[in-house]
Amino acid sequence: MARKAVKKVAKKIVRKVAKGTKVSPKETGSLLARFPRHAVGKCIRIAKAIFEQNAGHPCTPAEAAAFVGVGLNGPFNVEISSASKFGLLERPTTGQIQPTQLAKKIIRPQSPGDEVDGYREAVLKAPEISEVYKHYRGENLPDDQFFKNTVVETYKVPSDNFLEFKQIFLDSLESAQLINRHGDKIRIVDASDEDAPSTVPSERIKKLGKAANVGANDTCFVMQPFAAPLGDYYEKIYKPAIEKAGLKPVRADADIFGTGKIMDQVWDGIRAAKVLVAELTTRNPNVFYELGLAHALEKPVVLVSSREDDVPFDLQHIRVIYYDSTDPFWGVKLIEKVAENVLSAINNPKEAIFKSREE
Repeated sequence: MARKAVKKVAKKIVRKVAKGTKVSPKETGSLLARFPRHAVGKCIRIAKAIFEQNAGHPCTPAEAAAFVGVGLNGPFNVEISSASKFGLLERPTTGQIQPTQLAKKIIRPQSPGDEVDGYREAVLKAPEISEVYKHYRGENLPDDQFFKNTVVETYKVPSDNFLEFKQIFLDSLESAQLINRHGDKIRIVDASDEDAPSTVPSERIKKLGKAANVGANDTCFVMQPFAAPLGDYYEKIYKPAIEKAGLKPVRADADIFGTGKIMDQVWDGIRAAKVLVAELTTRNPNVFYELGLAHALEKPVVLVSSREDDVPFDLQHIRVIYYDSTDPFWGVKLIEKVAENVLSAINNPKEAIFKSREE
């Protein structure tokens, strides 16, 4: 929110408190919320108007308002703040604003992908919008009840601002082509940096790891088919992902457990694990049996699948990572996402523990 608008709301709250008048949650929430109060596709109009009518040169907010064709007031100042949070406007000197290079990339693209790439960069700059996008990328958005819990409890968006946040979040991701719709489900596209080395923890993983407080002997048990090609994913995907998260990867095969009753080994591995990963692709019966044991023990499990049809209906309210093996960068993306979700499951186990919908 722009400084003048913040001061105006703050003064209003102070006056109400002084008079003993009740302050509404919406009023306090407007001060606490950090996210842009406009979708990126709407507030780009300010930068566009400055380009069209002032050749992109610095101008005052009053001049910018005139270029857009509106009055300079509180709502327009809030829109300037929103555009700034998306990285579309900057202040070269006191009292002036101008479009950024990112805004120019969107408004005057030099190649076919510039506009979409620009919108995606803008989404990744916006506070709270960016964090929630990274949380759910490669997944279906959950029902509102669970989505709201995560947005409010994990990312501290005021509860009374949730519906506003959700609309701005979805509209901005639509502009950035970061949403795929499957019937009534919304899949968040993973457009993360494909060139990042898979062995180097990102800042996000470091932050999640610090909060998870992983111990030196903490294990992550992997439940997956053993036959190729899925069986090969242990060494290529799951083992490096779990190690990246700072845990010891374990799976039930002869190489790790040696001889003995395999189900005893599976049971011991599941019970000892701090968190588990389940590869659901192909609906392998052994994997589903082991998953049932894990859920009976109320263990947090990171679910992974390349096909939505392989995820049972009763599990679709739990977070599921969906990957596309035809994407040339799917392996790097999946390693990063699994590492993040393993740590997220430790930090927020209720997102990864099976509960009936009635609970």
